[in-house]
Amino acid sequence: MSDQNCIPTAPALEARLREALAPTWLDVIDESAAHAGHAGANDLGYGTHFRVRIGGPAFAGRSRVAQHRLVYDALRNFTDAGLHALAIEIKA
Repeated sequence: MSDQNCIPTAPALEARLREALAPTWLDVIDESAAHAGHAGANDLGYGTHFRVRIGGPAFAGRSRVAQHRLVYDALRNFTDAGLHALAIEIKA
């Protein structure tokens, strides 16, 4: 994945999660605007705080920690590019 494709946006995160985990259920919500003035927020009002609701076969039979690690590992490049907070809801 090139650096240009690592700008944290909801569509970019969704595309990466679909590519890496092939979920059957996925919703990515940018909640950055609600965190303005908080640690990790930027002046743009987007791209720092996200909620991911995801589910599919990749998560079945794994512990909650292992499920979350799948998501974090898939989005590592985005974290390096400014993604500050990630709320994860998994439906296995």
